[in-house]
Amino acid sequence: MSYTSKPSAKSCVTTFDEFVRLVDYSLMGTLNGDPDATKDGDDHCARQVFSGHFVPVIPTPIAEPEYVTHSSTFFNELGLSDELALDEKFRQVFSGDLSAAHEPMRQIGWATGYALSIYGTEYTQQCPFGTGNGYGDGRAISVFEGIINGQRWEMQLKGGGSTPYCRGADGRAVLRSSVREFLAQEHMHALGVPTSRSLTLYVSKSETVTRPWYSQDSRSTDPDILVDNPVAISTRVAPSFLRVGQLELFARRARTNAHPRALEELRMIVSHLIEREYKSDINQDLDFANQLVELAKLFRQRLTSLVANWQRIGYCQGNFNSDNCAAGGFSLDYGPFGFCEIFDPQFQPWTGGGEHFSFFNQPIAAEANYYMFWTAVRPLLAEDPEAQEHFDQVRHGFAQAMQKQIQKMWAAKLGLTEYNPELFKKLMQLMTYSEVDYTIFFRELSYIPEDLSALKKSFYVENSQQLDELWQSWLKSWRELVIKDGNLAEISTNMKQTNPKYTWREWLIVPAYQHAMQGDYTLVKELQEVLSYPYDEQSQEAEDKYYRLKPKEFFNAGGVSHYSCSS
Repeated sequence: MSYTSKPSAKSCVTTFDEFVRLVDYSLMGTLNGDPDATKDGDDHCARQVFSGHFVPVIPTPIAEPEYVTHSSTFFNELGLSDELALDEKFRQVFSGDLSAAHEPMRQIGWATGYALSIYGTEYTQQCPFGTGNGYGDGRAISVFEGIINGQRWEMQLKGGGSTPYCRGADGRAVLRSSVREFLAQEHMHALGVPTSRSLTLYVSKSETVTRPWYSQDSRSTDPDILVDNPVAISTRVAPSFLRVGQLELFARRARTNAHPRALEELRMIVSHLIEREYKSDINQDLDFANQLVELAKLFRQRLTSLVANWQRIGYCQGNFNSDNCAAGGFSLDYGPFGFCEIFDPQFQPWTGGGEHFSFFNQPIAAEANYYMFWTAVRPLLAEDPEAQEHFDQVRHGFAQAMQKQIQKMWAAKLGLTEYNPELFKKLMQLMTYSEVDYTIFFRELSYIPEDLSALKKSFYVENSQQLDELWQSWLKSWRELVIKDGNLAEISTNMKQTNPKYTWREWLIVPAYQHAMQGDYTLVKELQEVLSYPYDEQSQEAEDKYYRLKPKEFFNAGGVSHYSCSS
């Protein structure tokens, strides 16, 4: 089982004019716009949106935009030349100034509303109007949708200014969070985990916003100072940005008969989801009811596989609400995320997240989000009891499907052909006692060592002799199973393609965005390179710097070991 990802080699689009010709607006072309929206997209104040699938909005350009970086890997996959990232008109558009766009591209973008559920409970109070009609893309504005190399992609500006869903905020993203999201998306892709992607990152040379954050060497749980941050716009890309929370919004409107076309708009958004995310996997000759059954199966498969992948690489989403759950079944919204270093099943980087969104609880959160997907789509099957029964069966099988994916993942991490519950239980206990580094431990285990000493470079604490003996006993039992399963060299190779060597370590990301705030992007680009090849053996210099235990000074450090959602 290999999770490595290599870029394709295509390059044909070299000018902005060629890029513009790739545009194809399926969402704005086939779904309903908000009937109360302004025609010119000057719609930047918080207000209630009662119907429609999107609101046309013009982004707010950042002042004096400067190029920080772009993803050469993704540009290559899209067939875009690297020079395009430095093209003046391209830079204008992807720093928020759509006046540079020309036909067939429009000089207007769009934002979408969605509902919020947390662990299967519907909420409306996060909306400033207490109705749920003001909740949605507050600072994310899509500006491009098109077909590139036969694949449909949507490009969205993060930090592109306020929209009707801004809840009174400024609609801006700061450079700190923009660097994190830019690097994280491409790292996740390199890890072989389905994800939204990063295209470009531009920063303003003169515009700043004030945000709460942590002082130097802070041990505070919450931010303790106000910091002036440069504003930035990153462009994230996905086949669509449709979320479970979006389906919920239309289902809630249909349930309450919010307007005469509510049920029709629910059907339209679900049909659009199938077209955008599942068309190649669902037989279009099936009637709509049976397409929904297939949709339920496919989304379940994608979501359970995704969460198993998250646990494989040590990723914690931090805030896995339904509005942060992509209906296409990939990772989306890199806000309060983190990667587990010292192994802890309850690892949670976000101070507001609690245990219910912690590392090992993500499968339960996923099931809650799937339940909301099922609840939202089910009314469309009211006239087909047989299809509805099949749809319900898929929902009830979620926990079993999730468990199967998780067990398959653990078997692969351990180089075994099948999951061994007793061996796994003992391992979890030992990893906890020894406070192992999650990534380093499994990478070292991938060499299939005979002796415990090889694994000790992953331990944060000194073991007692008794604990060493327990480890050695476990190692012996595990090796016997591995040897029984086949060729050790081949198993070791497969384990190294499952267990990355290089991972996201927040204490190494912090200097990159701190330097970037001073106009030095060297570390950002260095991290891009290292994190793009997480399974590979890299230079000795990279190993010495990036393959090591977390230094003690970063334990319990505000903005490093934990952080608020401020961005």
